[in-house]
Amino acid sequence: MRLANKVAIVTGAARGIGLAAAQLFLQEGAHVVLADVDMAALREAEHQLAGQSAAYVCADVADNNQVKALVDKTIAAFGGLHVLFCNAGIGGHSHFFWDYPEADFEQVLDIHVKGTWLCMKHAMPHLMKQGGSIIITSSVAGKLGMPKGMAYSAAKHALVGVAQTAAIEGARYGVRANTIHPGPIETDMVRMLEAGLSPKDPLQGRDRLEKSIPLRRYGTAQEVAQLALFLASDESRYITGGQHMIDGGRTAW
Repeated sequence: MRLANKVAIVTGAARGIGLAAAQLFLQEGAHVVLADVDMAALREAEHQLAGQSAAYVCADVADNNQVKALVDKTIAAFGGLHVLFCNAGIGGHSHFFWDYPEADFEQVLDIHVKGTWLCMKHAMPHLMKQGGSIIITSSVAGKLGMPKGMAYSAAKHALVGVAQTAAIEGARYGVRANTIHPGPIETDMVRMLEAGLSPKDPLQGRDRLEKSIPLRRYGTAQEVAQLALFLASDESRYITGGQHMIDGGRTAW
């Protein structure tokens, strides 16, 4: 029970990496608050996890009042906070940077960067009471350029700076902050990426992506959740400010 009696918030928790992490955290003894903007998907997650020590909050991470309410509900339900997994995000649309719509660009940065900062801002007073772990989902696009995905790549690069600053400022309170950098993962978001790469035949987009990975396959949400579990647990208590690749070797080329 690597997270026994710890309290965790997971954003973007209704599906994919977030849901896999929430399930694993629960199995390892944590009390988990699952947050997502999609109420229908959140209800489905609640059905899957029925009977476990979890709470469910519909929240837009880019909205200050909703994030504050999320943290307040967590404290009211479980009495503290030890782990914040900032995983909420969107892929955005596929455009060359000179054609990228301003509103779409702002939405991607609002959810990824502003949303992560707001979650950290409201969680920090509780994390600093006993120390804790902040985990942020970046991407291989936070290390490399992403054709037709400037907004997403910019946001994921920015999250590295967010985490490293938090690692420095949180260290005196025993609060750690790290980014994880998945490559293509078997999720709905990668289906959109495949279609963006090859609109007429998404399978060709998948083939292109797989060939860019030395291990020649996509990762799974469960594999990413295992990395998040390690960073959430006391096993990683001397690790902070790190960028942790989980990409099948994609960035090793």
